[in-house]
Amino acid sequence: MAVRNLFVTPFYEGDLGDQDLLQILEESIRDLAAEDRAGQRWSKEHGYRGYTSYASLNDLPQRDPAFDDLRRLLDKHVTKFAKACHFDLGKKPKLDSLWVNLMKPSGTHSGHIHPHSIISGTLYVNVPKGSGALKLEDPRLPQMMAAPLRQSDAPEQFQPFIYAEPAPGKIFLWESWLRHEVLPSAAKADRLSISFNYR
Repeated sequence: MAVRNLFVTPFYEGDLGDQDLLQILEESIRDLAAEDRAGQRWSKEHGYRGYTSYASLNDLPQRDPAFDDLRRLLDKHVTKFAKACHFDLGKKPKLDSLWVNLMKPSGTHSGHIHPHSIISGTLYVNVPKGSGALKLEDPRLPQMMAAPLRQSDAPEQFQPFIYAEPAPGKIFLWESWLRHEVLPSAAKADRLSISFNYR
């Protein structure tokens, strides 16, 4: 008898490795949150607890050299992940969009995917204790119909949800079709992160 594990869902965890850049990015995020009126308005209108530049600024690497430095570092991580996924691209993935998030205590982000891109990810800049994990959903869940629950001590690859714990400087990457959500933050301070898509 043989049991094979099929249809793997890769998930990448890396480290930025540049504490100075992380500090500069934190200052830049806080400056944007204070100055970007369009982003503040969008966040309020859409019930985002805090601030995001998701719908207001699409030129951060051109606007601020720190984000261009970040882009260069992310390019290396994304290239490694694309290779690990055995993508047949013919060229390196290219940054398509990048936005900052300043999530207030009790903030959350419901389950979603990132259409029109191949790799998505987040860099965690400031992660106070209790900020909430990134919850990843088994993409087969809608097809499972009458599937039984898994044993609580089942190996990670059999669990219907995986909880990735963020930390400052940590980079998470996943294929953009993977449904994920940000759990509610129980922290007493803001959680800062930078999200991005590659095509």
